[in-house]
Amino acid sequence: MEGLDLKQMSAMVKVIAEEKELPEDVVIDVIETAIAAAWRRDNGDKDMNVRAELNMKTGDATVYVAKEVIEDGLAYNPATEIPQSEAGGKEIGDIVEESHKVESFGRVASQTAKQVVVQRLREAERDAVLANFEDKIGTVVNGVITRVEPKLVRLEIGRASGIMPKSEQIDGEYYSVGSRIKVLIKEIEHGERGAQLILTRGSADFIEYLFRQEVPEIENGTVEIKGIAREAGKRTKIAVTSSTPGVDPVGAFVGGRGVRVQAVMNEIGDREKIDIVNWSDNISEYVREALSPAEIVKVEVEGKKAKVYVTEDQQSIAIGKQGQNVRLASKLTGYDLDIELAKAPEKKKKKNVEDSLLSAIEESGEDSAEE
Repeated sequence: MEGLDLKQMSAMVKVIAEEKELPEDVVIDVIETAIAAAWRRDNGDKDMNVRAELNMKTGDATVYVAKEVIEDGLAYNPATEIPQSEAGGKEIGDIVEESHKVESFGRVASQTAKQVVVQRLREAERDAVLANFEDKIGTVVNGVITRVEPKLVRLEIGRASGIMPKSEQIDGEYYSVGSRIKVLIKEIEHGERGAQLILTRGSADFIEYLFRQEVPEIENGTVEIKGIAREAGKRTKIAVTSSTPGVDPVGAFVGGRGVRVQAVMNEIGDREKIDIVNWSDNISEYVREALSPAEIVKVEVEGKKAKVYVTEDQQSIAIGKQGQNVRLASKLTGYDLDIELAKAPEKKKKKNVEDSLLSAIEESGEDSAEE
């Protein structure tokens, strides 16, 4: 068999499986996929649905071409369809398989098979490595930056590699090849090209993980994070509460002289401001807290919307730069917030000194006359 020795490949399955730390059936599946691809290259059509079976004892291989049974007399694609009269009594819509003994491959097909084996083994190995990360989703690990691209950053984490898309990065943060950074494992994405480790520094979960490292009271249940709204690199609002009387939850997160919140900011950068506010089950109170540092006059709640009244000097603070403060407060509370100007109270007209003096003289004159 020119350029491709199936008997040798059969014998190598166990060795490859041990070397790549893969199950033997995965390696066999890779080889069978390669045989099908090579056979299609030499004998068939790219549209063909071809599968192969490798006899591990003899090293012989058979390929099967699947075709759908169609009505006689219709125009059809012989690569994927077969007329009912030629299908050996099968019903229309059934799938039949034509078998072909694999005899030999041409040079180009052999090369195709080898490329498929290398590529698929690499993908299978990567999937096996990433399977070890299934129980690490939501945790923070150290990664080394291997490549910086316009839309993503590639990192190496032990034997695995992952990507941090633009949407998961901290806005304005500089990434350089060779740098060691903390990233949160967000998910393992399964696509056509195999599994992919998705990493993040820009998510709310990353902030929560960092605070959990700094605030031991979270673990013992003294304080609790109720919500986080984040625009990475710009601002984060975090709502906290405590079920223990006498415990100041905001103080626990800020830490003495601000050391705890500063430790988090040292990791994400000083450009990002962090507002730590008290959570409340009273939505009016919660909205007031969420909109800090703005001072609120009144909150009117209706359904999932709230009208928030502020004085003119507090309006820009409540809305924030480019609407950021109200946007994050809305995300944190889960309510649509509408900032309105409160009507200024009517001021009583003050009498000036001259008016007061004249009134006093007039009253005095009237008193004298009566006497």
